[in-house]
Amino acid sequence: MGLILKQIFQFIKLLNSDTETGPLAAGLACGFILGMTPSFSLQTVLVILILFTFRIQMGAAFIGAFFFKFIAFMLDPVFHSIGSAVLEIEGMKGLYTSLYNMPIIPFTRFNNSIVMGSAVVSILLAPFVYILSRILIAKYRKTVVERFQQTKFWKAIKATSFYKWYHSYNSLYN
Repeated sequence: MGLILKQIFQFIKLLNSDTETGPLAAGLACGFILGMTPSFSLQTVLVILILFTFRIQMGAAFIGAFFFKFIAFMLDPVFHSIGSAVLEIEGMKGLYTSLYNMPIIPFTRFNNSIVMGSAVVSILLAPFVYILSRILIAKYRKTVVERFQQTKFWKAIKATSFYKWYHSYNSLYN
């Protein structure tokens, strides 16, 4: 539980900072894929490999996965129907048979209807999650953060010596 709270605080700190919105939004999109697909499959390993390879905010990905996992359980009947429809396509049965006979591909568990449905849905919706996340992060920074920084409470905190010490410490040892 401490790890999740630490990631949430880091994510809030990043939301309020002046960093780019792209890595945060990409992290949320990867977290969407991680959260929607069942755990411990090859897809999970591939997304984590992408997280380590590219400049993507991992805290956002893990927080997104944590929260999207709750939604995924409610959507399992939808994933089952989509996965069943994809797996029952007559023209694809030969491809599925040859994929299942390959050495590594069966570890994706693509023959499970829920796994197939969640993979199809999450991969198709991930670009929309990315775009929506970028828009919402920019709006959050424009409205909430700027409004909070104009309050008397924030101005009073910024005037304290503790805040000045923390700001100089944070800039030195970030």
